[in-house]
Amino acid sequence: MTEKKKILFICMHNAVRSQIAEGYMRTKYGDRYEVFSGGIEATRVHPIAIEVMKEIGIDISGQKSKLVDDFFGKNIDIVVTVCDAANKVCPFFPVAPEVINQNFPEPSTFTGSEEDIRASFRQLRDQIIYWIDLTFKKDPD
Repeated sequence: MTEKKKILFICMHNAVRSQIAEGYMRTKYGDRYEVFSGGIEATRVHPIAIEVMKEIGIDISGQKSKLVDDFFGKNIDIVVTVCDAANKVCPFFPVAPEVINQNFPEPSTFTGSEEDIRASFRQLRDQIIYWIDLTFKKDPD
């Protein structure tokens, strides 16, 4: 059995995009990847992110917002920045052999009624899932 690759999703606040990515990746590909997420600033996991993930059977309510600094020296194999802001502030990760920048929409810009905002979170969730499946469905090296 080969050792699981370690993947770290980074976003500005580790509240929505990186948390959704961590929860989905762990659920879908946890047999092949050890999955983490962190932020340039730690805040909290957004309640609507928890809600829309629960809608598809994934519980991220136990996940915590963490600083990316917590992962230095942890032998991360793949770093994925899921927002351009994080990519600009943290454009590299020491000794990570692979760094991917995949920008997703900023949830703080979602507007409209509560249902409109939830619909935007669902669309974001689905975009992240689609990208993860496209990128990581293949077997790791």
